[in-house]
This record gives sequence, C-alpha cells and structure tokens, in this order.
Amino acid sequence: MLEFDNMKRANPAIPSVFFTHGNYLRDFTDTWDSKSPFYSKKVLLLVRDPRDIAVSQYFQWKYRMRPVKRMLNDYPEHDDVSMFEFMMNPDAGLPKIIDFLEVWERELPKVRQSMVLRYEDMRADPEAALRRVLAFLGTPGGEEQIRAAAAYASYDNMKKLEQGQVFRSSGTRLAPGDQANPQSYKVRRAKVGGWRDYFDDDEVAAIDAMLAARPAPPFGYGAPTLAERRA
Repeated sequence: MLEFDNMKRANPAIPSVFFTHGNYLRDFTDTWDSKSPFYSKKVLLLVRDPRDIAVSQYFQWKYRMRPVKRMLNDYPEHDDVSMFEFMMNPDAGLPKIIDFLEVWERELPKVRQSMVLRYEDMRADPEAALRRVLAFLGTPGGEEQIRAAAAYASYDNMKKLEQGQVFRSSGTRLAPGDQANPQSYKVRRAKVGGWRDYFDDDEVAAIDAMLAARPAPPFGYGAPTLAERRA
C-alpha cells in the first residue's frame, strides 16, 4: 500500500490507495472545524490515547522529521526542546492532538457510515480487531488469512522487518532515522500507556490535568476509571 497502486497493478479488483494525513487533507479542503468532505463517505477512524500519540510524535519530530515537515506542521525548529515542553506545546503536542480528536468525535455522527477502532484494542487482540475492520469494509477474509495478516503485522515482526530494511523501496516511511538509535525507528515500542515512562509525577499530573480540563475527554481517553470514581 505504501507504493500507492502496486497492489492494484497485481490485481485490478484491489482499489487504489492514497497514503496521506488528515491534517494535510484538512488544509487542502479548508475545513478546520468540520469533516464535511467525509459526510458521504465510509470512515474507519483509528484512535489512540492522545498522551501516547504525543510521545510518539515527539520521537517522530526529534529523530525522523525533515526540516520542511517541521515547518509545514508548525513544529519546533530546533531539537533543544524537552519531551514535557513538546507535550504541552499548543502547536505540536497534546493540545493540538486533543483538538484533532475532538473535531472528529463531534463530527463523526454526521458521517454516512463510520467505525471507531481503538489502538489499545488492536494491541490486545489484533485478530478480533481485524475481523471487525473486514466486516465494516465488506472485504472477505478467512480465518487463516486473518491469522497470517495479524502475525505479519505484529510488533515483533514489523520491528524485525524494519531492522532488516525490508521496506527500503518505500523511502523513509518505515526506516529508522539512525540504525544505531532505537528511538529513531518507526516501529519503536507500541506500549499502551507507555507515555508515563517518560515523565516524573508532577509532569504526569500536569498532563492529566490538561486532558481532564476539557469539557469531555475525547473518545473517553483520560476519563476516570471506575476505581477512581469510587475513591
């Protein structure tokens, strides 16, 4: 899919795939506060805890992002920014990610047909998640195919493939920024809730407070657990 139409050339029944990012489409359509270009479409929306997204984006920015992409995305130009500073930055970190998720959550009921898939569910049971996706898309897939696809796309296998430069023909999308630096790999940790590993207690509290201050946590991320509500 990263080569756009290579699969379609092999089998004309396979649709063409255009790989891009939602923020670039938003810039193109000039629809910042709505998702009206998607209202008539079938939308599969993958969401993740915005705190984990922000940490992942920090490593993407620091070790993988070209200067022109930093400029296009209004990210810090220089590397002397701590992870906490990046996380709290309204133009690059958690506030921007929350804004993006909130627009989608508000607009999704207006879309003709939609499905929300959580990253955390994919990590917990990738085969079950893939079955849901195939059912939503109306794409056939047998159990053996689903197992094989989930095994191929597993964290351990993707990490091995990136280390072996299997995807080098696709440019830098699935290649480390520096093979000697494990933090520069596209397939890095894939840990649910791993964002907490990078901050001290005061920073974690400030990050949680930022998310809790929103009118409603986007897609439930940051909402108190049952145990916390009973405390």
